[in-house]
Amino acid sequence: MPASTASPRSDAALTRLRRQIIAAGRPAGSLLAEAAVARELDVSRVPVREALFALEREGLVEFSDTGRAYVRTLSPEDFEELFVMRLTLEPTAARLAATLLRSDDDRLERNVNATIKSRTLEELTALDLDFHALVLEFSGNRRLIKCWQSLRYELELWLADLHRNHHTKTRQTRDMTVASHLKFIRVLREETPAAAERMMRQHILGWREWLPNPQPTKV
Repeated sequence: MPASTASPRSDAALTRLRRQIIAAGRPAGSLLAEAAVARELDVSRVPVREALFALEREGLVEFSDTGRAYVRTLSPEDFEELFVMRLTLEPTAARLAATLLRSDDDRLERNVNATIKSRTLEELTALDLDFHALVLEFSGNRRLIKCWQSLRYELELWLADLHRNHHTKTRQTRDMTVASHLKFIRVLREETPAAAERMMRQHILGWREWLPNPQPTKV
């Protein structure tokens, strides 16, 4: 059902389940039995059912042929498709954002300040994706934004897993993220739209190196 008509209990169940999945509290492949989840969240089965349908639309849950819900396991093909979509959407958004971002809008800087203060990988992952969501918002292109938003939680699930399993620690990952985002803000505000587009493209190509079992990709 559309998010706008969901009940508060459904929204709360959705938020809790999404957070648990992204934080690996419910690992990939885990069964999400409606009755058991309802007991755990102390709600009826209806809000849980609505939340599971919403999570399916977000790409975090899949249903078996028998109607059982499971935490989705992202495949290497899924990772590759996410990469291609980011490479398609985000450099274009960066170029458009460079022409439309107001000098008095400091939301990117505030995001970086919050990232500096982050203490967990889950918080860092969410703030990282929030930064990129802002760039899409500043592009002013509703269709670009809609396409990217449809990928948001799959990206967050995958990136959170990468952060947990990569060899860098939370502080190192945070420092790299902050440095990259600060550099991008400078380019976005001080250089040409083409420069902003190039830097975002380079950023996404660098992100590709973290993909599991990377294969050569023509870009």
